[in-house]
Amino acid sequence: MSDSSPATSESKPAHSNLATRILIGLALGAIVGSILNWKLAPHGGAPASEAYERVRWVADNIATPVGQVFLRMLFMVVVPLVFCSLFLGVSGLGDLRKLGKIGARTLAWFGITTGMAVVLGLVLMNTFEPGKKIDRAKAEEIRKEFKGEADQKVEAAKEGTGFSINTFVNIVPKNVLRSASDDRDTLGLIFFALILGAAATAFPPERIKPFVDFCQVLYDLCVKVLGYAMKLAPLGVAGLVFNVTSKLGIDVLVALGYYVFVAMLGLFIHQFLVLGLLAKWMGGWPIFDFFRRSRLLMTTAFSTSSSNATLPTTINTAVTEFNVPRPIAGFVLPLGATMNMNGTALFEGAVVLFLAQVIGMELSLGQQVVVVCLAVLTAIGAAGVPGGSLPLLALVLTQVGIPADMLALVLGVDRLVDMARTVPNVTSDLVCAMWVAKKERESTS
Repeated sequence: MSDSSPATSESKPAHSNLATRILIGLALGAIVGSILNWKLAPHGGAPASEAYERVRWVADNIATPVGQVFLRMLFMVVVPLVFCSLFLGVSGLGDLRKLGKIGARTLAWFGITTGMAVVLGLVLMNTFEPGKKIDRAKAEEIRKEFKGEADQKVEAAKEGTGFSINTFVNIVPKNVLRSASDDRDTLGLIFFALILGAAATAFPPERIKPFVDFCQVLYDLCVKVLGYAMKLAPLGVAGLVFNVTSKLGIDVLVALGYYVFVAMLGLFIHQFLVLGLLAKWMGGWPIFDFFRRSRLLMTTAFSTSSSNATLPTTINTAVTEFNVPRPIAGFVLPLGATMNMNGTALFEGAVVLFLAQVIGMELSLGQQVVVVCLAVLTAIGAAGVPGGSLPLLALVLTQVGIPADMLALVLGVDRLVDMARTVPNVTSDLVCAMWVAKKERESTS
């Protein structure tokens, strides 16, 4: 697989400038939106002023469309990128025994780090108990406000089959084109790409060269399109964040502030302590240097709230900043974007315990172990798109006896937490690729 793609030829100073511009756009959108919300948003049930209605109009008709164009340009090329990355990665490995060893290490990383994240979330929620500090009357008011949206998430969960043998059977797609067009069925596309790549290793290189060349050209074209999209990133990020902060009612934020603080604390600890130490111990990179080289990846993940949309940046960061061989990056990172959701799992475990505390339910140690297992499974099954974990979270709630419509309580602030939890999702993928590459170098030296 060629390393000469348009993205990899871009200079590191250009990446640094882009990361800085994205951070400036993010900060401006957050500051302006927060100030307008604080100054103009109605409080205590008062009607919205004309000035605040104009702010909402700008958020809905200017900021959001700009942000959505940016996101859609990213999502537009995700399917061919995932397919080409995996096919080229697997076929480039050449030996199925080598693929099996790399695959085993990758899956082990996914399971262990995701489980660690859930446990961290539960420990923090048990320690701080934010659910016991929220006013019951205010909690009921918030629940009613977002009940309609919560009902949609519950219905989306009911449309699935739950976790059974069919969950694993359905990984094998009947129609790969349908899997490619459905955000919730990315595993089907991944399975097809893996099988096709494995089959390619059984043929002489000259026999499959035309298809390999086609996939490489398609990959490079998609990366070029993503280069165009990233030029919109500072404006798109500013629009998306402005929409969130200008509409997020201060009353809601204050009422749920302790929950948001504890959830954010868990994500921060996992990102900068757990994954930072793993990058040093398992990947061989100093912590400060690791995060300095990953800043574009982290800002992209935070602004898009999507592991899938961030995938091209994750691959490029692994290859250009951390010298991960492209076949390994092409195998590990698309899998991680769908299956390795550390931040999502931490969030799910934290939310379940928080909502149990709100309604006065004490979850036993055994029930919390069940929450850990379900959070790991649902994080693997969650779509790598904004809010993709919420329908599956409704399933976890019902399994431990918490009413699913209680999910409405956290929807008002979920966009903020969603942005934050995407960062450890993709960072864990990156560290995994670094570790796998290091182990491969050690085994061949």
